[in-house]
Amino acid sequence: MDHNSPKQSAAEEPAPSHGPGEPGATSAGRPDAPRPQDRRTLLKAFTASLTGTSLEWYDFAVYSAASALVFGKLFFPSGDPLTGTLLAFSTYAVGYVSRPLGGFVFGRLGDVIGRKRVLVATLVLVGAATFLIGCLPTHAVAGPVAPALLVLLRFAQGVGVGGEWGGAVLLTSEFGSSRQRGFWASAAQVGPPAGNLMANGALAALGAMLTEEQFLSFGWRIAFLLSGVLVAFGLWVRTHLEETPVFKAVEETGERPEAPIREVFATQRRPLVAAILCRVAPDVLYAMFTVFVLTYVTEQLGMPQGEALTAVLIGSGLQIFLIPLAGALSDRWNRRRLYMTAAVAAGVWPFVFFPLAETRSWGLIVLGVIGALVIHSMLYGPQAAFVAEQFSPRLRYTGSSLAYTLAGLIGGAVAPLIFTALLGSFGTWLPLAGYIVVTAVLTVGGVLLGRDADHAEDEEYTRHLGDAPRPREAAEHGVKTL
Repeated sequence: MDHNSPKQSAAEEPAPSHGPGEPGATSAGRPDAPRPQDRRTLLKAFTASLTGTSLEWYDFAVYSAASALVFGKLFFPSGDPLTGTLLAFSTYAVGYVSRPLGGFVFGRLGDVIGRKRVLVATLVLVGAATFLIGCLPTHAVAGPVAPALLVLLRFAQGVGVGGEWGGAVLLTSEFGSSRQRGFWASAAQVGPPAGNLMANGALAALGAMLTEEQFLSFGWRIAFLLSGVLVAFGLWVRTHLEETPVFKAVEETGERPEAPIREVFATQRRPLVAAILCRVAPDVLYAMFTVFVLTYVTEQLGMPQGEALTAVLIGSGLQIFLIPLAGALSDRWNRRRLYMTAAVAAGVWPFVFFPLAETRSWGLIVLGVIGALVIHSMLYGPQAAFVAEQFSPRLRYTGSSLAYTLAGLIGGAVAPLIFTALLGSFGTWLPLAGYIVVTAVLTVGGVLLGRDADHAEDEEYTRHLGDAPRPREAAEHGVKTL
């Protein structure tokens, strides 16, 4: 593969010499470890990525949980509860369908005006949409206008989240070493379980404090209105962060691509397909065990909704620690091999979970959800790094954003709808498990198409950031074997 970056011999450019433990030294003597002052900035970037993404996913997750619990009754009334839930999940899917627009718009802006400004804009967009959902009239008050406004605000949520992920990943990975990308990039990956934990925790607390009538009347709105307070905190964190050094250097060297979207589709097709497919199984697995499991446990098994929410809360709480652990593990063990192993486990686990759930034992259901989210962590922790390193450095924001948002269309967007339709048609869990198996096969194919991290590429690019502009990369990435 031709990366079109300047090559120099050891005689022309001797490597800096560092003693053990000195700033800039690594175990291999490479000058790619953050200096102490850079590490403080890196920790600030990690915090900004983690908190901002968590707050955006709180907004996204509180809608997802409400779709399973209340929106079918309040915005899509029907004589058949399953039909109402199906319609509610249709608006859930809108949040995924609109993500590519966010990826296209904000991905491009991230290469033009900077990562920091885009991430502030996406946070405001998602937070405002969520707050307004809490103010909406229901179908009983406004008729068909109510679900129409709900769909519009859900669309805005999806646009914001679609523009968030690529920037949040680069926010930390562009401050740190490529050899620790798995861990640092996992900050953005902790956002969904942390946001899901906060969202389900808020709904569970409200459900415990209020009667069912009170919860349906006004209680659910409180969880959405809290978004205003949370977003204010997230904005404070992000506005105090510096722009990433990579974006600054790209500006200085004049290397910003003129048409990054066109370049990705023209020169990065294989990396794009690999990155899209590798995300399918994690998205579907997450939709099953954090969203649809609420419907399955309450409507199919006839158990209280509080028990289902508690199971998801416990699993999400563990993911906050498991995801960065999996990211760090992928830095030490081959990232593709770890991803492949977890994808196979994702296809097997439904055949363990559903028999456990059929016992209607709360403890076994919790065990089944935890097992699924442990597997998801092994996929999701390394995912940000794996997706980002499929693309050449100068196209990573656009490539990662497109892969993330386009994968959502065939993964998370339709998963709850397919789960609901399969359960309504067959009345058994076997088709649900079969669907997850299919997605696991697709993800295995994506991993096989992908490549391992090319640390030399990143180190060379970083080392020459201050040099004169280099020609644009035009060749597709090669593929390394497992």
